[in-house]
Amino acid sequence: MSDVKEFEVDGNDLPLHCPTKEVALWASHPRVFLDVAKTGQVACPYCGTKFKLKPGTQVHHH
Repeated sequence: MSDVKEFEVDGNDLPLHCPTKEVALWASHPRVFLDVAKTGQVACPYCGTKFKLKPGTQVHHH
């Protein structure tokens, strides 16, 4: 069994960063912004949490 968490994200979650706002401050690592739009999936270099775009998500660049 793996301890790596996986989350599906959509356009409302962008810009994506880890840890997310749901993580308690005491249990977090330095915030890192992740480019999930490039390939549709990305893993946090600190904790390994995996994020992938929900099917059909439209990414709008600013």
